[in-house]
Amino acid sequence: MTTGQRLSARARLLKAADQVLFEDGIRATPVDALLQQAEVSAATLYTHFGSKDALVAEALRVRLADWQGVWDQHIVAASDDMGRLLAVFDALASYRRDQNHPSRWCAFLAAATELPAAADEISAVLAADTELLATRLLHFSRPLAGARAQDLAAEVLLAYSGTLTAFLRGYPHSPIDVGRRLARSAAQAHNRH
Repeated sequence: MTTGQRLSARARLLKAADQVLFEDGIRATPVDALLQQAEVSAATLYTHFGSKDALVAEALRVRLADWQGVWDQHIVAASDDMGRLLAVFDALASYRRDQNHPSRWCAFLAAATELPAAADEISAVLAADTELLATRLLHFSRPLAGARAQDLAAEVLLAYSGTLTAFLRGYPHSPIDVGRRLARSAAQAHNRH
């Protein structure tokens, strides 16, 4: 995009949602703040998305697609079964470092925490994120844990979720490294049985 080009109203709304909602809170952020950030009218928001919830759902869908793409790259780059299982941590490090999605921790966990009875469109995206994690971790656990793959996948998912929440605490200093070590230890323990 050249300097003179401006993002479309739809793109500006998505960018504003991404920058504001997952940092300041979905329910705590009034629609007016989104409109001001995106430099659009309320009519534009409702024309493109229909509701604030639909905008939230689409912002989460964009994040999910970007996250999956980053994770895909790390899976492909992994050289062995352990590397493919632990690629979720490598992807997390890359995503936090390189992506244009600001967030203190995890937009999906934040949305799930803030909106336990979320609208169907938001719930569907949150479920898709959980399904992606659960399905992939189970798939990559099978070569390492065999019949106990579900147990290993659950342990890695818990280590990954704990890693994300550690960003809120600010402790430990390097949550991704600690989460990766926990997941590797779990995989090694299952591999010995």
